[in-house]
Amino acid sequence: MQAPKPHYIGVRALLAGAALALSLNAQADAITDWNTKVGEIITEAKLGTPPAVRVMAIVQTAAHDAVSAAQRGESREAAVAAAHRTALLKLMPAQQAAIDAAYQAALASIADGPAKTAGLAAGEKAAAAVLAARLNDGAATPESYRPHTTAGAYVPTATPAIPQWPQRKPWLMASAAQFRPGPPPALTSDAWAREFDEVKLMGARQSAKRSAEQTEIARFWEYSLPAIYFGVVRSVAAQPSRSLLQNARLYAAAAQAMDDALIAVFDAKYHYNFWRPVTAIRNGDIDGNDATARDASWAPLIDNPMHPEYPSGHSILAAAVAEVLRAEIGRGPTPVLATMSPTAKGAVRRWTSLDDFTREVNDARVFAGIHFRSATEVGMAMGRKIGELAATRYLQSPL
Repeated sequence: MQAPKPHYIGVRALLAGAALALSLNAQADAITDWNTKVGEIITEAKLGTPPAVRVMAIVQTAAHDAVSAAQRGESREAAVAAAHRTALLKLMPAQQAAIDAAYQAALASIADGPAKTAGLAAGEKAAAAVLAARLNDGAATPESYRPHTTAGAYVPTATPAIPQWPQRKPWLMASAAQFRPGPPPALTSDAWAREFDEVKLMGARQSAKRSAEQTEIARFWEYSLPAIYFGVVRSVAAQPSRSLLQNARLYAAAAQAMDDALIAVFDAKYHYNFWRPVTAIRNGDIDGNDATARDASWAPLIDNPMHPEYPSGHSILAAAVAEVLRAEIGRGPTPVLATMSPTAKGAVRRWTSLDDFTREVNDARVFAGIHFRSATEVGMAMGRKIGELAATRYLQSPL
């Protein structure tokens, strides 16, 4: 997960992907349309992944509350538009032009009258309440990361990403550490040697073992902004006969699960402070394990994220989203899941099951050379638990 260095390639690619999603999933509504638009605004704003996920959580919660609060005779579409505008202007004031343009476009399709006016008021009120509740959630806490060094010794000077994120107030969890996992494999263990060798062979920049498709998968999941996950959510939300309230509830559940997932994963990352494969493999002779051989010039396929390795942020996000969707789908058939990625030149990938989707995300991080296998498996287990919390909170209550 590229927190400090989000991928901005491609606003055009993102727009093309959004257009493709609209053509594949014609059953759009105000919730899904606004979610796509917010993804574009976030990309233009060049937010890092964790702040972008927080924005989405606040916005989707405000939209849900606005739809829920709109009374008979009040326009829910107007409420959704007003909730988005109110929340986004507070969270991303520099993007006012894009926000206002989206708002005016949304209002143009709603007939003027008392229903529209009342809906706008309901949306503004709902967004104001959510913003007030999240005002002191810890996102603005100054970071105070202390580099690991001895006095006088040089260390690389890039500051790791958002070490303050574990101090944030969760939406669903009792605390950031509620699902903190046990430690990564001991460096002297056979499990460590196996994981070391797997990523060394499969994740190297010039790997002879990684297939062309595996390289494509790694590049696809190099992208980490919320739109890539909400594309999968839309695969369910765009199914026929779904109501605006159903989709508002689904998007709020997924967005809150994703935000809590990043709070939890950064708590674990900075607790264990585990090294990335590039560090481990270039120091394979000092880990106390005779089965790990040093490669002094080893490099991963993609650039290393600027935070500790364990657990995987992509894996926890994918699993949290998948668990929300699993609860939403219930015993019914799983629709074809699809999303696009700017880091894969706008390519679209599809899956016929939620397990296939999460498995691919896990594999991608190993193929990319930036995670060990246990980090992906542990991240997935954490994400499932957080997704279950979101599903219980939102999806099991009557409409």
